[in-house]
Amino acid sequence: METSSLSAIWLTIKLASLVTVLLLLIGTPISWWLSRTRSRWKGPIGAVVALPLVLPPTVLGFYLLLFMGPHGLMGKITQALGWGVLSFSFTGLVIASVFYSLPFVVQPIQNAFEAMGERPLEVAASLRASPLDAFFSVALPLARPGFVTAAILGFAHTIGEFGVVLMIGGNIPGKTQVLSVRIYDYVEAMEYGEAHILAAGMVIFSFLVLLALYGRRGHKGWSR
Repeated sequence: METSSLSAIWLTIKLASLVTVLLLLIGTPISWWLSRTRSRWKGPIGAVVALPLVLPPTVLGFYLLLFMGPHGLMGKITQALGWGVLSFSFTGLVIASVFYSLPFVVQPIQNAFEAMGERPLEVAASLRASPLDAFFSVALPLARPGFVTAAILGFAHTIGEFGVVLMIGGNIPGKTQVLSVRIYDYVEAMEYGEAHILAAGMVIFSFLVLLALYGRRGHKGWSR
């Protein structure tokens, strides 16, 4: 396998790992709020979080490119701080991937929090546990299956990104060229043998991810 392909694989794993950690940190409070609130803003905020599920990746990538570009709000801030623009950089890929994969992490965790019900928290409150104690000692352990699903989906979805990362990061070897973009390069150059190797790896990886998810659900079904 070529060095450029190995570099793309490593960059993709690095990106997916970092994005998954950030998504769990960002998505947990959002999921908790969406599962508990009765605010009129629940619907609009939930819709914003879920937008990447229905938007074409190129549309989301285009607006993020403008947002992070030299004339965008984030671009102006990062330039004022001396960081330059984040488009066509690894940091830009991370930010775009967090936006793009957010619903794949928020929704499983939110569903887990909602399935938990009110009773466990009421019991914790009756034992004089503070809301923060109840969250960490009761809610998080009970929602663990949702977190596992969210982590798997967030990681796998980031691995398979193409449109968003191409719009934001371009195709810079060793810097922003991830696995899906490398496959595109091979196909464009009509090097189908190399493309087959990487694409087959993606197919196997995707199958194993789905097998892990459905296997967990099947095991729970048999154990009931």
